[in-house]
Amino acid sequence: MSWALRIYGALTQAATPMAPWLLRGRARRGKEDGSRLHERLGRPSLARPPGKLVWLHGASVGEALSVLPLVDALLAADPQLGALVTSGTLASAELLAQRLPARAWHQFVPVDTLSGAQGFITHWRPDLAVFVESEIWPNLIQVARRAGAATALVSARLSDPSIVGWRRLPGAARALFGGFDLVLSQDEATARALSELGARDDGRLNLKLVADALPVDQAALEAARVAISERPVLLAASTHPGEDEILLEVFAWLKDRPDRPLLVLVPRHTARGGAIAEQALALGFQVARRAAGEAPTAAAQVYVADTLGELGLWFRLARLALICGSLIPRIGGHNPLEASRLGCPTASGRYVENWRGVYAALEAEHGVRMIDGAAELAGVLAEALTDSSGLRAEAARAQAYAGRQCGAVEAACARLLTLLDRAP
Repeated sequence: MSWALRIYGALTQAATPMAPWLLRGRARRGKEDGSRLHERLGRPSLARPPGKLVWLHGASVGEALSVLPLVDALLAADPQLGALVTSGTLASAELLAQRLPARAWHQFVPVDTLSGAQGFITHWRPDLAVFVESEIWPNLIQVARRAGAATALVSARLSDPSIVGWRRLPGAARALFGGFDLVLSQDEATARALSELGARDDGRLNLKLVADALPVDQAALEAARVAISERPVLLAASTHPGEDEILLEVFAWLKDRPDRPLLVLVPRHTARGGAIAEQALALGFQVARRAAGEAPTAAAQVYVADTLGELGLWFRLARLALICGSLIPRIGGHNPLEASRLGCPTASGRYVENWRGVYAALEAEHGVRMIDGAAELAGVLAEALTDSSGLRAEAARAQAYAGRQCGAVEAACARLLTLLDRAP
């Protein structure tokens, strides 16, 4: 083991007595499930099922949901297999509870202390541990390997700062990345960086390109259609602080049109719904909130859709979806293919560094509208309201591109099953 990993292990073990106190503080701030803190301390709340078990881990909503097609494929291929999916956020836990299939279970990932990792691995005894994107927890990975689990890093993505950091710790990087039995990177740049850090290169996989179309509650969809009637819907999906202000300012230029457009704001974090509604009210808009049980009636100009798991509904209703997290720096954008799979025209700001490859591919296909600044945003919103034929053609090309990615999950599933077959 490298000196850096030894120091990391010692420091995390020394911090173990503080973990319950820190977690309780996070729970008081609404960032942890207070009834499930024991899971975060390596004391699982569910019994391990009999037979072979694959453990898949994704950090938060995007990563955790992206793994669902892989879970489905693995369970379909082996009727005796069980799947444990871990994540670290409340929102991801809520959505996974709704969408995980039979023979799959969710738990919160334990804090990466040595004792937490040992408690978690001793209980679950995974035959295969699959880490998604950039979640590298040294104690969990090493304890799983020592317990005999095969390990895989799939849909791998490293940020530029992470690459720089790992290059400063070459021994630790080789020990962690070089020990994976399967490494599937999202793109060529990540593959090159991981190879430099000692990892193998087994091909490419971007799970966020191959997810199923977002689901929808048909009754809720029909109710929304009745409430909205013929009004055109402009959707801002996954907004962050600083973006709502831009959107409301631009929409003020359009709100009095005779076709009475409706701006639907879906905050990335639903707890912000009340604050967004207050902002819109202060600017003179008629506002309704979904979390308050209010419908998008004819009186509403701005509708704050501050509920979890309903983006599929709004993508099906929107004339245009602006994929947010992209209008201001240091967020990195969000997945545009969630809208594209449903044939919804999309636009985005230029700050999409976390999704550069996807946006570059969509731009090459002429399947997305990239915008710079408020004036261009106003222009594309006005185009969606007047003549959206060009945007619909772009959406069709983007939908076709998204459909071409689907074979990658089956190929990855076959390689993971090979690792499972080697398990005792």
